[in-house]
Amino acid sequence: MKNLTLLVLCSLVLFACSSGSESSNEEVTPKLEWRELFNGNDLENWVVKISKHEVNENFGNTFRVADGMMQVRYDEYDEFDRQYGHIFYDEAFSNYVLQVQYRFVGEQANGGEGWAWRNSGAMLHGQDPRTMLKDQDFPISVEAQFLGGNGTDERSTCNLCTPGTNVVLADTLFTPHCINSSSKTYAGDQWVTANFVVLGDSAIHHMVGLDTVFSYNKPQIGGGNVNPSDPAVKIDGKLLKEGFISLQSESHPIDFRKVSIVEIDDLIGQDEKLNEAVITLLSDSK
Repeated sequence: MKNLTLLVLCSLVLFACSSGSESSNEEVTPKLEWRELFNGNDLENWVVKISKHEVNENFGNTFRVADGMMQVRYDEYDEFDRQYGHIFYDEAFSNYVLQVQYRFVGEQANGGEGWAWRNSGAMLHGQDPRTMLKDQDFPISVEAQFLGGNGTDERSTCNLCTPGTNVVLADTLFTPHCINSSSKTYAGDQWVTANFVVLGDSAIHHMVGLDTVFSYNKPQIGGGNVNPSDPAVKIDGKLLKEGFISLQSESHPIDFRKVSIVEIDDLIGQDEKLNEAVITLLSDSK
């Protein structure tokens, strides 16, 4: 909880430090309520885009629902063949808290690349899937990369990757593709709760449970690692203040049992109330 308070309350531009002396404001801090994006029964309101296939062609039944979970599976693939896929919630968001509970399971698909072993992610501020080219591998987005451990080596999760984007770290534009978070390693098939506090084009915080493990600001279009892409969509330097949320299929089976969101547009600019509401929300859902 100390880590959450320090990094979420005091880092970057919108989560300002507060002495607590104004805790008795005349207006009560609102209680935030989760909205379930995944209903546990079907893929209603979700859009599939898999590389080499048209929008909503769920090749190989890659994305499916079973036992109340959204599952990513490859049992109908002969070869993975770089058919990277994403499933998008069909609504754009700007300021929000997102919670994703995931676990890696089983064996990697035949033909999956070594780096993709126990590798997936949640894509934030992503492009509309209907604007992706048929053969495009990844959506222009900011990726919160999920990694699973092998039981021996350190392998952090909720890392940052930047397909077709850049971000600002410590007032410097960060242009490499990926950077590790400070999270511990989660090996085996255990469930992991990932939380993200997304503040438009200002700041994004990656969290594992209540621990803030990475933060950055000014997400924007730029750089490479998206191939191919439409130049009418990939406008380098354009700040990303909103976009679509998607979950990946990168060749390793993964389950998602919760995908939930709270929009916080009404609290932007009310730093103290926003901080208190987010801390309460995440503390109650741990």
